[in-house]
Amino acid sequence: MQGHVVVVGNEKGGSGKSTTAMHLAVGLMRAGHSVAVIDTDIRQGSLRRFLENRRDYARSITGHVPMPDYFEVAAMDAVGDGADALSGVLAAARAAAGVVIIDTPGSATALSEAAHSFADTLVTPLNDSFVDLDVLARVEVGDAMTVKGPSQYAEMVWKQKIVRARRDGGNMDWVVIRNRLSPLDSRNHQEMEKALSQLAQRIGFRFLPGFGERVIYRELFLAGLTIMDIRETADAGGLSMSHLAARQEVRALISDLRLPFLAA
Repeated sequence: MQGHVVVVGNEKGGSGKSTTAMHLAVGLMRAGHSVAVIDTDIRQGSLRRFLENRRDYARSITGHVPMPDYFEVAAMDAVGDGADALSGVLAAARAAAGVVIIDTPGSATALSEAAHSFADTLVTPLNDSFVDLDVLARVEVGDAMTVKGPSQYAEMVWKQKIVRARRDGGNMDWVVIRNRLSPLDSRNHQEMEKALSQLAQRIGFRFLPGFGERVIYRELFLAGLTIMDIRETADAGGLSMSHLAARQEVRALISDLRLPFLAA
């Protein structure tokens, strides 16, 4: 059986795509699953740099730091961005691991669109703010929310769903996750819940809570670590309540994604 493909995508920067991809990969490996990763953000390469930092850290300690298989998609020339090469790279990754996680850039590229067309599960991180809601649709928020139309990103996702269906008859499970959640039940939180509930039915996704606004998620990047590796840090000094809560956020997200191989 070929590996399940999870694409982490959003055409807006700063939504936590790479953080989400890193934590999904490490969380699944810590649970005993084989993982391969592909970074299609050739220019920024956040996931690639994370893995480089992780290898360096692993060499400096005696504890075990699991590493995913990394597959490179390089730009083929000055014009092409590697989209034509993706299917071959992905085939190798799917043969090597039970799940393949693809990180995408915060902009529209041919390579990113091609990656979306292979998604079994598409995870779209979204900051829990109306500023970021236009990633999904153009909306007018007032006493009643008015949807003016789908966003360019939502239209692209639908087009790639069709590409996928025509290629192999497969389906894409689109999951929007709400990142940087505040622990307080604010009016913004309630209004976002209401807006996403309406959009989910119209655009065709389901939404889940993602990661809270925690500094720890960003602090561990330079060591190539995630909150699921916190026991491996030399200065951990025990897990705080915040660490435990963050670890539970990752576990809950992985469970709620309903990845088919987890139910086997």
